[in-house]
Amino acid sequence: MTPSATPANYRRLVASSATSNLADGAFILVLPLVALSLTRSPSEFAYVTVIGRLPWLFFALPAGALADRLDRRKTMIRVNVFRAVTIGLLAAVVAADQHTLWMLYVVAFALGTGETLFDTAAQSMMPRLVHSDDLAKANGRLYAAELTTNQFVGPPLGALIASAALAAAIATSSLLYLVAALILGSLSGSFKTERGADRPNLRSDIREGITYLAQHKLLRILAICVGVSNLASTAMIAVLPLYVIEPGPLGASETGYSLLLAAIAAGSLLGTLVVERLAAWLGTRRMLLVSTLSFPLFSLAPLASSTLWLVGAILFGGAAIAVTWNIITVSLRQRIVPDQILGRVNAGYRLVAWGTMPVGAALGGLIASRYGIPATLVTSAAVSSICTIIVFFGATTERLKEAG
Repeated sequence: MTPSATPANYRRLVASSATSNLADGAFILVLPLVALSLTRSPSEFAYVTVIGRLPWLFFALPAGALADRLDRRKTMIRVNVFRAVTIGLLAAVVAADQHTLWMLYVVAFALGTGETLFDTAAQSMMPRLVHSDDLAKANGRLYAAELTTNQFVGPPLGALIASAALAAAIATSSLLYLVAALILGSLSGSFKTERGADRPNLRSDIREGITYLAQHKLLRILAICVGVSNLASTAMIAVLPLYVIEPGPLGASETGYSLLLAAIAAGSLLGTLVVERLAAWLGTRRMLLVSTLSFPLFSLAPLASSTLWLVGAILFGGAAIAVTWNIITVSLRQRIVPDQILGRVNAGYRLVAWGTMPVGAALGGLIASRYGIPATLVTSAAVSSICTIIVFFGATTERLKEAG
């Protein structure tokens, strides 16, 4: 346990994360609405997602090296301030009705760059805040707070404010990021890793993290699986609003779309509350396999029915199972990897996991443009089902036991 591992610090991190994710959730709902006001082209619309994920290809590894060099809390504060300023400027442009697609692309890339720094630092902080044996419980509670605000409260809040004015909804996210930064500033202690005086250059730091991940059989398999899954899910997400929101086939209103996102959040929240008991009952390996079986449900749900509530029910059930993957794999990684290299390994993991997202979004838009949105959804489901095979043969009982 470090001096920073206090209940107060953990509560403040959860509060800050919840506030930051409330901002994310509202903005995630509003950004597609702004894009839809400018274009109905599947490819142009998908580019917003593509460009927002590109920074994970370019900056994930440097972000990991910096997370192991800099104070992780201070990095997160600076990124939240940057987010607030960037989104605040976008709100002003939208209010003046001067926004263009190119502006949205620039904002998406800027926010994606900040995300690489913020998320890598945040995920690497947890072992400083709780005991190793409590990581699963702590991560579960953190995920519950994040999911509740990001997907259950944030999107309806964004939709409510956006119904009055898009610019006001964007400005709300800007303000929430500032509040999250202030809460992070109240954490006590240092969140900078202790390293020797003879520190290698940034390139050597990055190489060390990549080598560790590449040589660790279990972590390597889990990274590949989530990379495949994210490629598939992002292909679906990139075109989903076009399918759901009128005049799309489901014919839902903007509020109806936000309710679908809320159904995913509610299911995910349920999953965070039962993951410990499910993992204890089924075991880690079976739980990972069951969670991968739920991945295709997200892509197939919109095709299952023209009734919005039934689609939402399928998404609810799939999310409840799928979120257990995140909690189990993050806790495994935090428990396995030494703190002084955790940021770099997290970054390497996320490069594989998130680096596939822009590729998936681009493919989703391309397939939808040529063959229709249903073709994108079916392809997404087929690709995500590969994860079950990867985990079955790669995440063996022996490897999980070796990982502790």
